[in-house]
Amino acid sequence: MDKKEAAERIRFLREKIADADYKYYILAEPDIEDYDYDMMMKELENLEKQFPELITKDSPTNRVSGKPINKFETVKHSPPMLSLANSYNFGELREFDRRIKTELESQEYEYVCELKLDGIAISLIYENGIFVRGATRGDGEAGDDVTENLKTIRTIPLSVKTDYKKFEVRGEAIIFKKDFEKINRLQEEAGLKIFANARNTVAGTLKQKDSREVAKRPINIFLYTLYVPDVKLNSQYENLQIMKSMKLPVNSYYRKVKNIDEVKDYCDEIESMRDSLPYDIDGVVVKLNSIRQQDILGNSMKSPKWAIAYKFKAKEKTTLLRGITLQVGRMGTITPVAELEPVLLAGSTISRATLHNFDEIRRKDIRVGDYVIIEKGGDVIPKVTGVDLSRRPKSSEEFPLPERCPVCGELLEKPNNEVSYYCVNYFCPAQVSGRIEHFVSRDAMDIKGLGENIIDILIQKNFIKDIADIYRLKEHRDELIEMERFGTKSIDNLLASIEASKEKPFEKVLYAIGIRHIGERSSKLLAYHFGSIDALMNASEEEIDSIHDIGLTIAKSIREFFSDKKSIDLIKRLKEAGLKFEIERDESRKENEKVKGKIFVLTGTLDKYTRDKAKEILESMGGRVTSSVSKKTDYVIAGYEAGSKLEKAKSLNVKILSEKDFEELIKS
Repeated sequence: MDKKEAAERIRFLREKIADADYKYYILAEPDIEDYDYDMMMKELENLEKQFPELITKDSPTNRVSGKPINKFETVKHSPPMLSLANSYNFGELREFDRRIKTELESQEYEYVCELKLDGIAISLIYENGIFVRGATRGDGEAGDDVTENLKTIRTIPLSVKTDYKKFEVRGEAIIFKKDFEKINRLQEEAGLKIFANARNTVAGTLKQKDSREVAKRPINIFLYTLYVPDVKLNSQYENLQIMKSMKLPVNSYYRKVKNIDEVKDYCDEIESMRDSLPYDIDGVVVKLNSIRQQDILGNSMKSPKWAIAYKFKAKEKTTLLRGITLQVGRMGTITPVAELEPVLLAGSTISRATLHNFDEIRRKDIRVGDYVIIEKGGDVIPKVTGVDLSRRPKSSEEFPLPERCPVCGELLEKPNNEVSYYCVNYFCPAQVSGRIEHFVSRDAMDIKGLGENIIDILIQKNFIKDIADIYRLKEHRDELIEMERFGTKSIDNLLASIEASKEKPFEKVLYAIGIRHIGERSSKLLAYHFGSIDALMNASEEEIDSIHDIGLTIAKSIREFFSDKKSIDLIKRLKEAGLKFEIERDESRKENEKVKGKIFVLTGTLDKYTRDKAKEILESMGGRVTSSVSKKTDYVIAGYEAGSKLEKAKSLNVKILSEKDFEELIKS
């Protein structure tokens, strides 16, 4: 066989194998025998050995890599992979619908309902029809490149027929119930650890560094999102159809509905069949169908405003409460934890559950020795929801309120307006460890190699006493290398990761420091408003409180933090280490005197900007964007199909800007 004949035969075999994979793994309608499939694969392997120059990335022989990788590269997601806001009853779904109606004003709209699969979110990139990169969600902004591992999933085609030069699809990697049971049965027979649930098994599998091991696990995937650069897509429903036409794996239980009542019908129908499905789900995802209308609503910091998850009622079990232990959080919060007789619930064995706070213990009258009702909140976090009083022992007593920290013995404090008790000892070992864990976490400084156990060892050896000491670990390199569980390569990788963390932007550093009540979103707002840590340190409580979406609680917490000399010293040492304490503003987006301090409302659709982009520009220049028109509104920016907000602006004599006016304003 010459090269031309081999190329034609290879093309034929690849197409037949890809078609067989689609029919077997996606349609569950195999049309050839396993033996015939194996023979085609063997013939293809032999031909590629004879003509290695004909091997391509999308060949089915390339599904499993021949060697493990050293580490996962980081992939930045654009747009970010946001999480969904949750609703737990139909009243909350109706409230979501009311907000949609208000934002879209007079426009008609419809929804698409899909299953909320209990798996791991992933992203797939195709270029010229070839699968080139796959990544985990990570923190939403960036994830791990797990391309080689994802190639082993048979439901992911390595090539598709499409006119798009480049596109991205996103979905959920899952393990079917029967496959998970089989995995655990094999684990048990081999005397190995039993996996807690299918979701965690998928997550752990995709982080394996050897794709040959990943290939042994029967992972499946369902895709639900399509992005095509520079192509205006019309609707979510149409996108699902497009993905199906490319023979990509799309779950069949999606439905386009006209209104919120039909959403409820769908949710009720799916919940009734939940247990009979071959995979785990924990609810329904409701999305606005029109992509143009999705753009109008935009996103919050963490989730799209045009979609919501309707979570099914959590499953419950009753078990014995053996004891209550107290945990100390990184900010000194004392959290009571229930120690339970282990019980199987929603696919995992539960032996501990949160009791939240001592007010909850009193309100529910929870006592050691009780038989308590536990459920998995959102089918993930176990919590105690009640007590079976009929089984309470006569000798039971109320659980005493704590007086001292269980770790350092310091007297606890309870602020008048809060339900929690706090250990106020800054040097409490539990807090030191917790603060460092938070500081190095992926959402903060993302320092790899400093896990909980390693941090505890470094604290015990007095190498680190607080977060600033992390940047002095390089002074102890030789000592660290000599320690058990360490080595030259692991320490050098750790020190390199510490050095790389110095490039994290100011808002990440501010979040990482761990000021009480300041999360990722508020860190960004504060960083962008003040521009530097010095400006924030010198700001009054009133000035901080005046920032939209910040409020008095955060303002008080910031002032308390910076009134402590130890905090000032910590910031000084972190500055000396080289961390960034000023925001790197885009010079084209610096404060604009015509925008600064003004209140804007966006309505309708702009040609060049999504609402999120327009809002970002205005806020970066010192403006404030709100959702409703009032007498305090300075400008309403109106695009096409502007509705009631435009009419209200006219009635209140609020100045109205066109898109052209908006561009002139921000250029000024």
